[in-house]
Amino acid sequence: MAFKVSDHVLVPKHTKLGDKEREQVLERYNIRPMDLPKISIDDPAIATLEVKSGDIIKITRKSESAGEAIFFRVVTGG
Repeated sequence: MAFKVSDHVLVPKHTKLGDKEREQVLERYNIRPMDLPKISIDDPAIATLEVKSGDIIKITRKSESAGEAIFFRVVTGG
């Protein structure tokens, strides 16, 4: 039985953005993918998402003050 890091209660939800969502995020914040913080392609939290270098990951964390906080990372490495 293998342990999936993404199922752990302390690991926030990680989602790979589709092409349309990706363009919306980049346009909304007027940024390029290289302007985003990075996440390694080898990060255990995204191991099951079938990502490639350059993909954008949406991270949704629970927040006591805001309810939830959303962060974006660009996948690097590979």
